[in-house]
Amino acid sequence: MWVNNPSSIEMEKAIEAGAVSCTTNPSYCSKLLQKEPDFIGKIIDRAVRETDDDNAAAERVVHESTARVVDCFRQLYDQDSTNCGFVTIQDDPRRDTDPDAVINAAKRYKELGPNFMIKIPVIAAGCEAIEAMVAENMPICATEIFSIAQAIHICELYDKASKKYGNAPPFYVTHIAGIFDEHLSNVAEEEGIEIAPEVLKQAGCTVSRMEYRLLKERGYSGTMLGGGARGLHHFTELVGGDLHVTINWSTAQEIIEADPPIEQRIDAECSQEVIDELSDKFSDFRKAIEPDALPIEEFEDYGPVQCFRNMFLKGYQQLLDECASRRKAASS
Repeated sequence: MWVNNPSSIEMEKAIEAGAVSCTTNPSYCSKLLQKEPDFIGKIIDRAVRETDDDNAAAERVVHESTARVVDCFRQLYDQDSTNCGFVTIQDDPRRDTDPDAVINAAKRYKELGPNFMIKIPVIAAGCEAIEAMVAENMPICATEIFSIAQAIHICELYDKASKKYGNAPPFYVTHIAGIFDEHLSNVAEEEGIEIAPEVLKQAGCTVSRMEYRLLKERGYSGTMLGGGARGLHHFTELVGGDLHVTINWSTAQEIIEADPPIEQRIDAECSQEVIDELSDKFSDFRKAIEPDALPIEEFEDYGPVQCFRNMFLKGYQQLLDECASRRKAASS
């Protein structure tokens, strides 16, 4: 278990409950504005005073707020630097399509500690940046993966780059099951597609299992990391696999309180009827399960990728707006 976007208290509780690493994303600071307004507020005020524009202030806020997380998980990293204690940080989502910006940001974040892990979307520009990170021997979390095609592409890129540069940094291949389900639900509502909730609920986990099996069958170097959980099943339906899952602390609490039976589910099979229905009704599901359905040029515009990116853009904009508001208040 990895914990996602945690507050200070949630970090401590997650580690106590057995969390091995941590993920953050571009919405992290907007989450802290809700969870720990005093903590993040002081950082924003200081950043606004010490910078000339809100973009620079926002980046400084991300650095300072995630530094606390990196420090907290360092204890686990020092015990097992191969498998534990990592903290992922993803750069300003407005720069996703600029590989040089992503690479330069990673080099700046690296100063936070050896357990920092760069988190990069698997789109064309991100793939270029990921290859550069292999050359730098920097731990990598390949994110915003919703399709088999994306997973294959980035795993093959990593393995080729690893041979080319002689480096094999920790590499996690993140499949975002919950956001995939959320995207299909939005499409169903917008297009008036009739589908039973119990059928729709199986989409993300079905693709997750397909991706997991493919990674194992082909012997790729990456470790699968489940992400974007929107329900307990996005954790429990992957039990038994040689993989990690990142969840919000609130979801972890639900699992702890529910105390469900430990049942191996990674090998569970989705019925062909369900797969056929999802394929017939959603082109994005077909694109997710067909290995050759998406060329790299189409990764960025793939529906669930856009859905997830829009969430990050919104979260990061909230941080920018808060910086602008406090800058205006300080100057008046």
